[in-house]
Amino acid sequence: MRVARVYVDQALSSQNTFTLTDDAAHYLSRVLRIRAGDLCRLFNGRDGEFEATVISADNSSVVVETGANCENHSNPVIEINLGLGLSRGERMDYAIQKSTELGVSSITPLFSDRCEVKLKPERLENRINHWRKVAISACEQSGRSEIPSIKLPRNLSDWINSERKNFSLMLDQSGDTDLGELNKQTPVDLTIGPEGGFSTKEIALARASDFSIVRLGSRILRTETAPVVALSILQFLWGSL
Repeated sequence: MRVARVYVDQALSSQNTFTLTDDAAHYLSRVLRIRAGDLCRLFNGRDGEFEATVISADNSSVVVETGANCENHSNPVIEINLGLGLSRGERMDYAIQKSTELGVSSITPLFSDRCEVKLKPERLENRINHWRKVAISACEQSGRSEIPSIKLPRNLSDWINSERKNFSLMLDQSGDTDLGELNKQTPVDLTIGPEGGFSTKEIALARASDFSIVRLGSRILRTETAPVVALSILQFLWGSL
């Protein structure tokens, strides 16, 4: 039987008994129908992952006792920081979900010349919180205990011009090299455009800033598909896929 993995926004340590907060308690008791004596695993993105036994459970609260800190083999072994062109609604959610499953370390949403998404300042915090919940859910599903950081959205030019020592890549059909042909260098800053891709000016700016412009192959992929393919290639060739 598969043991449930649940994110908790609480400090974790071995041999500790405590009551879970609302979201985790709701998920365990009402969604998974967990009962006293059942096992689960808890993580918070900071302290590792712990075995836990349910002491009591009802519709309003769940009390658990933690056991040993579990070794986790699903966390990323290479650092990949993703700069991702903003897309609408479910497309952005899908890209963040799958990028998390595929071991990305951080995600920075990017405004660019062909980006059609506008975020009002009063909505920004809600969007970031929503994207973080998407990433947390993907961690629960995929086995990760390290949660990728969701950065504040920024302009593509700022992302390109920021001081960096990492291996910097931009995906575009104008690239001279296929992604799978690159020499292995880490950490990686991977930049993927919005619907419509990057403008000629943006590609020139990236080249001038020592970005490698690379292709994924002969086909043009959707903005939510490109991260899945690119990260799969990087993890297969350089990581632990």
